[in-house]
Amino acid sequence: MIEKKQFYINGTWVNPVEGRDHPVIDPSTEEACAVISLGGQADTDAAVAAAKAALPGWMATAPEDRIAALERVYEAYKARSEDLAKSISLEMGAPIALASTAQVGAGLTHLKNFIRAAKAFPWEAPLGDHAPNDRIIHEAVGVCGLITPWNWPMNQITLKVGAALVAGNTMVLKPSEESPLDAMVFAEIMDAADLPPGVFNLVNGDGAGVGSQLSVHPDVDMVSFTGSTRAGIAISKAAADSLKRVHLELGGKGANLVFADADEKAVKRGVLHMMNNSGQSCNAPSRMLVEASRYEAAVEEAASIAAKVEVGPASEDGRHIGPVVNAAQWDKIQDLIQKGIDEGARLVAGGLGRPDGLNKGFYVRPTVFADVTNDMTIAREEIFGPVLSILKFETEDEAVQIANDTPYGLTNYVQSTDDQRRVRLARQLRSGMVEMNGQSRGAGAPFGGMKASGNGREAGSWGIHDFVEVKAVSGWAAE
Repeated sequence: MIEKKQFYINGTWVNPVEGRDHPVIDPSTEEACAVISLGGQADTDAAVAAAKAALPGWMATAPEDRIAALERVYEAYKARSEDLAKSISLEMGAPIALASTAQVGAGLTHLKNFIRAAKAFPWEAPLGDHAPNDRIIHEAVGVCGLITPWNWPMNQITLKVGAALVAGNTMVLKPSEESPLDAMVFAEIMDAADLPPGVFNLVNGDGAGVGSQLSVHPDVDMVSFTGSTRAGIAISKAAADSLKRVHLELGGKGANLVFADADEKAVKRGVLHMMNNSGQSCNAPSRMLVEASRYEAAVEEAASIAAKVEVGPASEDGRHIGPVVNAAQWDKIQDLIQKGIDEGARLVAGGLGRPDGLNKGFYVRPTVFADVTNDMTIAREEIFGPVLSILKFETEDEAVQIANDTPYGLTNYVQSTDDQRRVRLARQLRSGMVEMNGQSRGAGAPFGGMKASGNGREAGSWGIHDFVEVKAVSGWAAE
């Protein structure tokens, strides 16, 4: 049994003041694999106090020195990649191959992109030729509470920590109690990077405890949260009394528009993207909208592909998908599959229960529903499991109407070989991101959404912008 009960506060590992034990469950076995401590108010206060004390010095550090610090983090991260992958696989069920590549690799990519973006960032710049004695200064927001999820833990931790650090902020990280082990390794990485004490702090806890405490703390200037829309609303309300800045990256219900002229791999690509990470991605293309003339063939193909998706333990090598994160998530997914059946959707792959041969562990059968309408529960709610809903449309306008008829607005997808159609749709779809024909967004592209998917943007220069205040100065001395 792994024991990781300490917190990282003011540059050292300390015992909790108000800690209580919390088991970390291996979702592949349903057995406890580790125990951590959940902090209390005194622990949160100590971490915030350390961050507040470190703020003036770190904020005044030259940008090139902060960039050098982030470069040290990047090198230390690379050196601990294997430890990060093992932790992620154990605690949240990502197959070890996925954990080693996409999960850990995402963090490495974000840190690299922040280094590049920071070197070109206008930390201090003229307002314009018309005002030669005016300067625009980008400076740190202050003490930041960073609350991160379990599904892509290093992706979200690095998106927040990297931007906050290079912008001159100090911070308190509260990782998900479902996936805390990789965050403990990350704290060791931050320690190895030789930062001033108090710049980075970590306190484990749950949302009702440390998460809420950071949201209302008078000495926290900003909360950056990734997680459910429900929790994001609660954090926004809690933070309102102190008028702190709130950045939210929340849920999604992405539409994947497949037109009759889409390339032959479009359906397969959409199904496999949906099943990746066991469907536990906020930007998953969970609604596949297919043009009528291609609909039945697409349904048949999607069912066939889903039936071939293998499911197995996270510790085993291979391209299978693992379990979902915990019992509550498994139960929620089962309930939504049942609702899909009850509300009249046509089940063409997967369904209720565990896959054959897997009687223990939070495994879900890769599931596809056809003949879904946009008023069904499975088309409205974020399932966060390997469950795909397929809907039919007749016209481009109808496809846009269905796609936009959702509370969410994170990522939409378009599959078409018609260049002009793709341009039209990119402008009409109400989401923070649109990906077309399987082409990923470029390095440093902003990640974030609108509506119930949150506000703000992460990654690259846009991510740095979210962690700075803009100060306008007149009467600047000519250099």
